[in-house]
Amino acid sequence: MPLLDLFWATLWIFLFIAWIWLVISVFVDIFRSDDLSGWGKALWALVVLIIPLLGVLIYLIARGGRMHERAADEQAAREQATQQYIRDAADTGEGGSDTADEIAKLAKLRDDGVLSDDEYNAQKAKLLA
Repeated sequence: MPLLDLFWATLWIFLFIAWIWLVISVFVDIFRSDDLSGWGKALWALVVLIIPLLGVLIYLIARGGRMHERAADEQAAREQATQQYIRDAADTGEGGSDTADEIAKLAKLRDDGVLSDDEYNAQKAKLLA
């Protein structure tokens, strides 16, 4: 296989993978969007399925500006839920473990940046009380 043919094959494979990623991203955004009704989601999905290239381009032009905002909002909600779960787990602790183990867990959470110093001191005071 000549070098130029290898280059073109590699380029086409890359473009195909980028196209698949783009279509999946558009579908994820369609179904993630809270401001679209069920009929709106169905209509956008049909447009993207029936005329893929034009449908994706129209979607990106019409609604692409908010795609990043919706993704960032979802990531922030996940991060907040994770932080709340960690705080709840640190509050309740495991049954049967002693205070020193609980303080060690809190110190590790503080060192990992999950808890601030104020939160650490408040939880430590709760455990020692």
